[in-house]
Amino acid sequence: MRNKFIENLKTRRSIRAYQDKMPSMDSIKRIVDAGTYAPNGQGKQSARIIVVTDKSLRDKLSKMNASILGTTADPFHAAPVVIIVLADKNVPTYIYDGALVIGNILNAAHSEGLGGCWVHRAKEMFQSKEGKELLYALGIQGNYEGIGCCAIGYSSDEELPYPRPRKKEFVIYV
Repeated sequence: MRNKFIENLKTRRSIRAYQDKMPSMDSIKRIVDAGTYAPNGQGKQSARIIVVTDKSLRDKLSKMNASILGTTADPFHAAPVVIIVLADKNVPTYIYDGALVIGNILNAAHSEGLGGCWVHRAKEMFQSKEGKELLYALGIQGNYEGIGCCAIGYSSDEELPYPRPRKKEFVIYV
């Protein structure tokens, strides 16, 4: 019998093409809840999660992210949900904490039958004047840094991308 958890980890892929179909709020809540259970340094829970399902805000975030990249293409690949992870820079492990939250979110999305993709440039987005104003409008104050964004939705592809072979030197047993 195969371990379903391990199988979920091994079959998750980054999805870069999404259907125009919103996942259920129950599914989104389970995904985000999984993110809150990620390991974190000294139990400080330095991460903050922002769930964006509002299309106008999602599109605004897409333009912010794309401008940093120097493109007009949608870096969220038309995903209807964008989950932003920030972390408190006053906590020494904040980057690792936020990265683990993103990992949990992406794995939970896959377990819900949804696709997900980590989209970078959240740091730059929320260092900008526009990003800081957005955080303030959302009631987020403090020394937070953007760790990453997760594009979440139903994949428009029938099959998941095939995994690349693991590097031979990936693991060393001694």
